[in-house]
Amino acid sequence: MGLYIEAFIRADLDDLWTRTQEPSQHQRWDLRFTEIDYLPRTEGEPQRFRYATRVLPFLTIAGTGISAGEKERPDGTRTSALRFASRHPLSLLAEGSGYWRYVPDGDGVRFLTGYDYRPRWGAFGALVDRLILRPLMGWATAWSFDRLRLWLERGITPERALLNWLAEMAVRALTLTLAATALLKASSLALFGPFAPTMAFVYPLFLTLAICAALLKSPLACTPAARRCLRTPPTRAGAPRVLRTLKELS
Repeated sequence: MGLYIEAFIRADLDDLWTRTQEPSQHQRWDLRFTEIDYLPRTEGEPQRFRYATRVLPFLTIAGTGISAGEKERPDGTRTSALRFASRHPLSLLAEGSGYWRYVPDGDGVRFLTGYDYRPRWGAFGALVDRLILRPLMGWATAWSFDRLRLWLERGITPERALLNWLAEMAVRALTLTLAATALLKASSLALFGPFAPTMAFVYPLFLTLAICAALLKSPLACTPAARRCLRTPPTRAGAPRVLRTLKELS
């Protein structure tokens, strides 16, 4: 799989399964989707679904897919897999597949995903995907997994977590703007009078530290952060059996 994300979530396995498998719950925490709806199906068929992502206020890109899951496995783990595709002409993502694994571990669950997709638009699309879309998809998946973790572990709803993140980003951006502006105003040192020579060293150092803090400080505990998730598989991971079954059906 091209992308791998893993989060350790201290939560009950059934609760995690519900928050990730119920479309109404899933769309609340997953930044990649605006809407997820199950489509009617007959007994024995994989679950088909429709998804949509609002890219801009006036532009929504939709697609369809099929999914299947293994809720009871001999080793106590659970797995779900999906295949998806979008016919929207503006969707860079043409088709893809992926899986979720739920691995009980001590007082929590290792929740992990692996997925890949084929971009459209030929060589240009491949370049845009490598430089922009793929890094963005990896970040959005990891950020969403941590958002889900906060919901299950601390009761911070996805909507509140988003507000927390926006507020923290606004504070960081304001700090950067003010510090960078002040750093460029060398003439302001004259305001310190006889202490100007000392402040000529201390003042830029202080502002530089403020800029570094705004850029590098760890996110608050109540704020989702992609950096908290593992982005490289600890071992070589193969696609689960249920995903191979979906490929045969599609």
